Amino acid sequence: MRYIKLGTTGLDVSPIAIGAMTYGEPDRGHPVWSKGEQDARPLIRHAVEEGINFFDTANMYSNGSSEEILGRALKDFADRDAVVIATKLRHPMRLGPNGRGLSRKAIMTEVEHSLRRLGTDYIDLYQIHRNDHSTPWEETLEALSDLVRTGKVRYLGASSMHAWEFAKALQLQKQNGWARFISMQNHYNLLAREEEREMIPLCLDQGVGTIIWSPLARGRLARGWGDARSTTRSQTDGDFADLLYSPEQDASNRKIIDAVGDVAAAYGVTRAQVALAWLRRQPVVTAPLVGAGSIQQIDEAVASLDVELTDDQARSLEDPYTPRYDWQGVSDEAEMEAIRRRVPGMALS
Repeated sequence: MRYIKLGTTGLDVSPIAIGAMTYGEPDRGHPVWSKGEQDARPLIRHAVEEGINFFDTANMYSNGSSEEILGRALKDFADRDAVVIATKLRHPMRLGPNGRGLSRKAIMTEVEHSLRRLGTDYIDLYQIHRNDHSTPWEETLEALSDLVRTGKVRYLGASSMHAWEFAKALQLQKQNGWARFISMQNHYNLLAREEEREMIPLCLDQGVGTIIWSPLARGRLARGWGDARSTTRSQTDGDFADLLYSPEQDASNRKIIDAVGDVAAAYGVTRAQVALAWLRRQPVVTAPLVGAGSIQQIDEAVASLDVELTDDQARSLEDPYTPRYDWQGVSDEAEMEAIRRRVPGMALS
C-alpha cells in the first residue's frame, strides 16, 4: 500500500478508506443490510491486512454500534498509532433537548461518548456530519478547536454543505486562529459530479482533501444497467436514492454505466475498479469510502489502485454526464422538510 497525505497535512492515509456505516448490530440500525460484529470483524481485519489504515464511522451509525464494533476490531487487529480513525457528529442521538446538533454542549458531550465507544483516548479526524444552522458557526468552530487543543481530537473535517458555507467556516477559523478543517467528506462519483462547480475548486484552492461517500453510486456503477439498482442498499434507500440519482437522469446514467462496462471489459477488470480508478484521477480526491460488505469488495477496491485510465477512456466516462439537481448543500431543516414533502419517506443517511 502506498500512503498519501490528507490534504496539505502530514497525515498518512491509505488511498482507500473503509466506510463503517456497513457495520452495526442490525437491531440497532439497518436490519436488512448492516453487519453485526461477528460478520464485521473479519472484514475489518482483512482491510488492515491489505494495508488500509483509514476507517470512517459516525456516532449515529446503528446508534453507536458501528463505533463500538470498529473500535474493538481495530484494538485487536491494528496498531493504534498507525491507523486513522474518523468519526462524525451532528445527527440526533437521543430524544429531548441537546440530543443533536453542533452546540458546544453537544460537541463536548458527543466526543466523550464516541471516545468511549471507540475505546480510544483520541480521535484522528473528527467531522461535522453536515452543518447545523441552529447554532452559530463561531460557537461550533471554537468548540471543535478546543478539542484539538486538549488532544482529544487530532484533526477536524466537514461534510456535504454549500461551498459558500464551507468557505465562511474556513475564513472564520483562519481569522480566529482556530484549528482548521482539513477535509471535506462529500458526494462525488461518475453519476454525481455537481461538486465540480464550486466545492471541489474551493477544496483545491484551500488545500482541503476530499473523502468521497457513495463512490459507486449506491452500487449502480458496479453493475450493468439492468442490475444497477439491484443492491440491497439501493432497494432499501427508498426515495432518498431517487433524490441522489433521479430517474430523470436515467438516459445519461445508462450511457455512463455502459461506458464503465466497456472500459472494464477492455481492461479485464471489474466495473467497480474502473469507477474507483476514475475518482483517483481527480486531484482533490484523497480516498473513496468503501462500505465493504465482503472480502471481494475490499480486494476490488485495493486492486483499483493498479488501474490507470487513459485520457480517452476518462472522457468516454465523463462525456455522457448531464447537469442535475444539486442537493449537496441540503442541511437546513426547512429546506429538508420541503424536499421531504416532494419525496415522501426520504431520510438522509
